Amino acid sequence: MVIEAGSKRGGPRSVAQWESDHEYRYISLRRATPNVGAFIDDIDVSRLDEPTFNEVRRALAEHCVLFFRNQDISTEDHIAFGRRFGDLDVHPAAANATGHPEILVIAADEHSSRANGEAWHSDVSCQTEPPMASILHMHETPPSGGDTMFSSMYAAYEALSPRMQSYLEGLTALHDGEHVYRGLYDNVADKPKYPRAEHPIVRTHPESGRKCLFVNRSFTTKIVGLPIDEGNAILQYLYAHMEHPNFQVRFNWEPRSIAMWDNRCAQHRAIWDYWPHRRYGHRVTVKGDRPF
Repeated sequence: MVIEAGSKRGGPRSVAQWESDHEYRYISLRRATPNVGAFIDDIDVSRLDEPTFNEVRRALAEHCVLFFRNQDISTEDHIAFGRRFGDLDVHPAAANATGHPEILVIAADEHSSRANGEAWHSDVSCQTEPPMASILHMHETPPSGGDTMFSSMYAAYEALSPRMQSYLEGLTALHDGEHVYRGLYDNVADKPKYPRAEHPIVRTHPESGRKCLFVNRSFTTKIVGLPIDEGNAILQYLYAHMEHPNFQVRFNWEPRSIAMWDNRCAQHRAIWDYWPHRRYGHRVTVKGDRPF
């Protein structure tokens, strides 16, 4: 069902896109919510033939985040799966704790003073070419809790009024890693400087062609060319808007689960509600390109 912009109807402003341009032939896909997230069942990510892999990649661009259960993969398998999507990024602030620089350890326990990703963000959006995707393989989970929330920036953009969409078109925002990464890890020396980049507030996804919002609470510091009070007001409105439950899914982790999210069209937030229990996993991050 297609509803024209500005038409009168009941219900929320967000409307899910229920139809896909092409049916999936090689994967079994279940939507997690109408707007964001999908489960892919009965596949081993370390043993995908080319047609199946191509459908996984298309599903990622369409649904923003994919969930896989029961993935018994090694660290080498994890890295190899990530490399099928492109070159892998090395995190600008984390230690090489596993002997594999591509692996970012995601961990919190009774000794932790913080947990990774407790605010809404798109991974390392402060880079000139932010990551395309992140793939987290969870090894240990607490008895309950430790979920991750994801929000679709397609749905957030499409729910804006045409006037607001027009206002945002052409504006850019500054993304800065300095305040996020300096002093972040106790056992990692600070770098002389951290990434900083200017990106469009509304970007076009290079694979799906859909528009999406590209600002986030963690890295975005200002809108370029606007008075600071006006820019801050717009950013605070956008943050509150994109965090609406209609655009979200909440993933309950199990050991050996994988979540793969598209940083170009999704944001995420980790829930640290399980202290003093332990949550531990490995993440690889696929390099992306410059937003446009």
